[in-house]
Amino acid sequence: MSERDLPSSAETVIIGAGIVGNSLAYHLTEQGRTDLVVLDKGPLPDPGGSTGHASNFLMPVEHSKEMTHLTRRSIEQYEDMDTFTESGGLEVARTEERMDELERRVQSAKAWGEPGRMLDVDEVEEMVPYLNTEIIEGGFYSPSAGTCDPLRAGEVMRARADHAADGGLTVSPNTTVLDLHVEDGAIRAVETDRGTVQADEVVIAAGLWSPKIAAMAGVEIPLTPAVHQMVSVGPISYFEEYEGEISFPVIRDMDTQMYERQHGNDLEVGSYQHRPILWDVDDVPSIEEAPLSPTQPPLTDDAFEQSMADALEIVPQLLDDPEAGVRHEIDGLLSQTPDGMPLLGPLQDVEGLWSCAAVWIKEAPAIGEAVAQWMTRGWSDIDLHASNVNRFYEYGTSRTFVENRSREGFQKIYGIVHPAEQWQSSRPLRTSAFYDRQEDLDAQFFEAAGWERPQWFESNRDLLTEYNTELAGLTRPNEWDSRWWSPIILAEHCHMRDNVAMIGDMGFGIFDFVGSDVPEYMERMAVGRTDVDVGKTVYTPILAENGGFVSDLTIARLGPERYRVITGGAAAGSDRAWFTRHIPDTGNVSLIDRSESLCTLGIWGPDARDVIADVAEEDVSDEAFPPYTAQDLTVGEVDAWAMRLSYVGELGWEVYAPMGQGRRLWDTIAEAGEEYDIRPVGMGVYGTTGRMEKGYRLYGHELELEYTPAEAGLTFHGVKDADFVGKDAYADAIEEENAATLCTLSVVDHLSADGERRFMLGNEPILDEEGDVIVDGEGRESYVTSAGTGPTVGKHLLMAYLPPEYAEEGQDLHVEYMGERYPVTVEVVGSRPLFDPENERIRG
Repeated sequence: MSERDLPSSAETVIIGAGIVGNSLAYHLTEQGRTDLVVLDKGPLPDPGGSTGHASNFLMPVEHSKEMTHLTRRSIEQYEDMDTFTESGGLEVARTEERMDELERRVQSAKAWGEPGRMLDVDEVEEMVPYLNTEIIEGGFYSPSAGTCDPLRAGEVMRARADHAADGGLTVSPNTTVLDLHVEDGAIRAVETDRGTVQADEVVIAAGLWSPKIAAMAGVEIPLTPAVHQMVSVGPISYFEEYEGEISFPVIRDMDTQMYERQHGNDLEVGSYQHRPILWDVDDVPSIEEAPLSPTQPPLTDDAFEQSMADALEIVPQLLDDPEAGVRHEIDGLLSQTPDGMPLLGPLQDVEGLWSCAAVWIKEAPAIGEAVAQWMTRGWSDIDLHASNVNRFYEYGTSRTFVENRSREGFQKIYGIVHPAEQWQSSRPLRTSAFYDRQEDLDAQFFEAAGWERPQWFESNRDLLTEYNTELAGLTRPNEWDSRWWSPIILAEHCHMRDNVAMIGDMGFGIFDFVGSDVPEYMERMAVGRTDVDVGKTVYTPILAENGGFVSDLTIARLGPERYRVITGGAAAGSDRAWFTRHIPDTGNVSLIDRSESLCTLGIWGPDARDVIADVAEEDVSDEAFPPYTAQDLTVGEVDAWAMRLSYVGELGWEVYAPMGQGRRLWDTIAEAGEEYDIRPVGMGVYGTTGRMEKGYRLYGHELELEYTPAEAGLTFHGVKDADFVGKDAYADAIEEENAATLCTLSVVDHLSADGERRFMLGNEPILDEEGDVIVDGEGRESYVTSAGTGPTVGKHLLMAYLPPEYAEEGQDLHVEYMGERYPVTVEVVGSRPLFDPENERIRG
């Protein structure tokens, strides 16, 4: 392993030698890479990033399955390197609201397979005697939490990488990147102050400097440096009788957004409660200019005043020690993204350029491993879809957006965040042609991928009276269950089932593919056979080589050499990157992004054909416009294109029109529908109530890398003759017995111990009759992948993967929600719809 001379070329160059870059280098060599260069502008072992100043504790349980599994895997790696100390972790609550949130933490722990339990005040005091328990209500205990040494781990990883690469690893500290050379849309070289390295692929793992490096290649990594304040107080006489770095659990004082943790004879006090303090990366000092390191500027004293007062209140016995003083105080800089998640994966606009940024200490080893797997084989053991760097494409990379969302997100780090909670900053950003019309009808907008989409319409409140009988027992009395929700959604659903509704805009990603090689390319991309007649549509999974889901979407054939791909807005960025990455080098496949130029209006319900027929120039009868086909459609004066399909289980069409003509399309349909009492309804119907009654799967919920189409009940395509990505694994999965099968369940009894009816929201663990979490043969816990009320069937519905012994219709099980168990029953095994199982209504 050289730390002197840069080679003139390398297969892989990693920019950044913090814990992320070191982990990536190690795991790439484990995957077979033997020609690597790791660069950093700072010295080793501490190059000056957040690796050197982070508090280095790992609390494994989060409400995100992805992040919890990454933290668990990181702990395993730190343990393997002998750089982890298991101390346990304790989150304490000062309020009843926080106690409820900690009950939800237990719920998530069980769902993701982590140990954790609630403690009463006496148990907290026994575990941490120096804590002021007079001001708390209780706590959540995570026994597998602990602390790590990331600098030592980095040294171990570099040594292991050097051994695995058999001399093919070059580590070059004190090396500044001057430029990234891009030619013909692909990365070619990294220019440094010590020479230029030709490279086949480059990974930006430079922490808060990552946006600056990415800009050299003309791309954006949307993050900003943000301050996390921390002081170290000592020596604490209370700790003198204990040996080692830490002898008590790490404490998170959740309601004050702070932590206190022992570090030898000192106490580290960290805070996220202060006002958001963001930095411009260009203002971060150089190593030569920094008193400590570039990411450890002096403490902003006034911002820490309340934090110190709160710390004195929770651990007065320690901080009132007359021998103790402040040894160290910093505004530690870390990376903050618009949604708080990492930024991982190939950057879609430059072939061979990868991001591995905005990664915290607690996930770094596992993320290095997962990204290395992604780079070398095309998928990772842990699904990283929520961290895909391309999720902000076309809307979320501006400096203003990143800063606004980062300020808002900083205050959520220790916050109580509802599963449906909406971002408030930088809105509205993306609006369809229907937005003004929807706003006039008092739409309650939710955001997805920057798009403003109505979740329900207050103008439909009168429907609550009309459907009062049907909705009896389905409304939600509990404030948490009903937060970011309205019973109007259920009434809108009933109206659609009885009459006709219009839904727009769904904010789809819309990509047209043209060229002589497109038919062969599209077959290669999809499970479903796409060599169909012009005008046919194909709903299909998109798979990785392991047979797990990358996406699921609809493909329509527009012409002999022209196809249209329509995908969910939240998946549009990652899907575009996936399709782009697989375009052949022949130059005969071109992608045209229509997402911003086309709007979509859905018209569904028993009267949908009558409404369309009144204004369409073309014949829309069942014979002329059969289900699952697409064709041009002239609606009034609007030249549109339509697909006859339905995500809500009703007769109807998705009508696509130029964005500039969208308002006219809306008005034309609304006027034609007046005699049928057409109503605009929201995404609460489209994405939840209608979908759940039909058992339709949703990518990112039911469909993930770790489940196969066979387990998800999506093998109706069979195995086509043409080759496609993931074909072998897909065919094998069909032949094998499912380790788990996706099922639809219903809640039998909603009544809680205090007599209030409760409604699950998703991600709750599924329990057997003994109260144990169900685990399948692959070691995967059963949990609620989606939850939503089905007004037509009169039940609150859940989806969950269940192993064979439980995947039986009529099977009685339990779901744990907010510390209580509720009886549920298996309604459907597989993909058969609970509502209209023969799909007669769709055929009309």
